[in-house]
Amino acid sequence: MAAPWPDHLLTLEEFDALPEDNTRRYELEEGVLLVTPIAIPHHAKVARRLSNAIEEQAPYEWEVFENAEVKLSATSPSVRIPDLVVVAEDPSNDTVARFDANQVLIAVEVVSRGSRVTDTVTKPSVYATAGIPHYWVIDDIHGDVSLTAYRLGDGSVYRVASPATKRFTTTEPFPLDIDLTTLTMTRRQLDGTVDS
Repeated sequence: MAAPWPDHLLTLEEFDALPEDNTRRYELEEGVLLVTPIAIPHHAKVARRLSNAIEEQAPYEWEVFENAEVKLSATSPSVRIPDLVVVAEDPSNDTVARFDANQVLIAVEVVSRGSRVTDTVTKPSVYATAGIPHYWVIDDIHGDVSLTAYRLGDGSVYRVASPATKRFTTTEPFPLDIDLTTLTMTRRQLDGTVDS
């Protein structure tokens, strides 16, 4: 028998008390429980490859985490799970259950089928309001991989750069040069065993 579905806005404590379920992703938006399917393996591969590329180039004072919970507001029960977050290196990160938005330097989402509006409309607004300085969206749904970088400007609004394809090079928040074409390659293609 299934557990009863919440019939009210949840508190953070009620959200934390939900039974563990690894078959779906659970997030909270102002007390509203959001449930989405677990990402397909390709999505996870793109996120992991990007995580590795950032980690290889980031200054040592920054750490990259995949699928970490982020509490977006101190006053409203809102928890999101970006595909990647970059946060300050801190030994206490090994024991923290979730990060506060003010700890996140970069949040990254990889667009999935069914998540385009959420990733390109809803989350930029929510993450900007939470004060996350940088938000990146990776999109490979229509072939070429692109990275759209959002940077927090005045008034808790992101300024949006044109999507980068093939290669993403930036100096903010620190220097990075990422070959976006490698994010979707097979291991044989990466190793040069087969043509890409």
